[in-house]
Amino acid sequence: QLIRNPVKEILSYILWPLLLGLPIYAVSLGIEAGRPTLYFNVAYLSLAASLFIFERVMPYRDEWVKSDGQEFPDFAHTVLNKGLIQLALFLLLISGIIETMGHKSAYSFWPSGLPMAVQVLIAMVVSEFGLYWKHRLAHTWDFLWRFHSVHHSVEKLWFFNTGRFHFVDTFGGLLFSIPLLFIMGVPGDVFIYFSSITAFVGLLTHCNVYMHGGILNYIFITPNVHRWHHSKKVEEGNNNYGENLVIFDILFGTYYHPKDRHVGTLGIKEEIPKAFLGQLAAPFVWNKYRKKG
Repeated sequence: QLIRNPVKEILSYILWPLLLGLPIYAVSLGIEAGRPTLYFNVAYLSLAASLFIFERVMPYRDEWVKSDGQEFPDFAHTVLNKGLIQLALFLLLISGIIETMGHKSAYSFWPSGLPMAVQVLIAMVVSEFGLYWKHRLAHTWDFLWRFHSVHHSVEKLWFFNTGRFHFVDTFGGLLFSIPLLFIMGVPGDVFIYFSSITAFVGLLTHCNVYMHGGILNYIFITPNVHRWHHSKKVEEGNNNYGENLVIFDILFGTYYHPKDRHVGTLGIKEEIPKAFLGQLAAPFVWNKYRKKG
């Protein structure tokens, strides 16, 4: 849609970096104060609240503001995934792995002498490689697609369905990205920055807010880039696999961002259940739904 309000037009150019930069700054304050988890949670909820407002003030698609009846499944998937991730972190904590993060040893490869910003960038690129290939496999290997399809079954994008992932899909992403960072000896603070940025970028990529990415579309997975990944047309949707960065999409030829048109219908060819428990069960009885596609 065309927004003629000059204030909103100007805001559309600065909103993405602003809404990403402020939460990152909040996390930095939390690290300095020794309370990164608290500051992250406040920043994350504040970003979500801000996006809720902007999605109504300057939406990318007016029809995406209307309810799709999936609020409860979206919320339930998010809570389940967050809970399981917290459990995984707790198990890592009691096992002593987290406390040893960043400790130098003969097997540590991490360049801890570099500036923090450079270390965070390295962490993002290293993890991005695993996340890219896991995501790409999830679209081309039927066994993984059956789980990933839960995320793609939505017909609109907004901040609230960012965490709509089958828990098996979520753990797959963790297995492809986190272990290598641990092996390299990533310091705790770098890991906090990386995981926080990933969470913030995730909310932003799904938001239904009118934004111009500009040059950032060629660096980060912005909403403008990610929407094409949710296209119902396979030739459009099987692109833009990056989680935070587009570097591997560009390198491996899966970057897709037409300038002359907007994305059309979202969704998938399969018809998976609308209920939360049905969505959890669907991948395990996949033939029932694959035949419908």
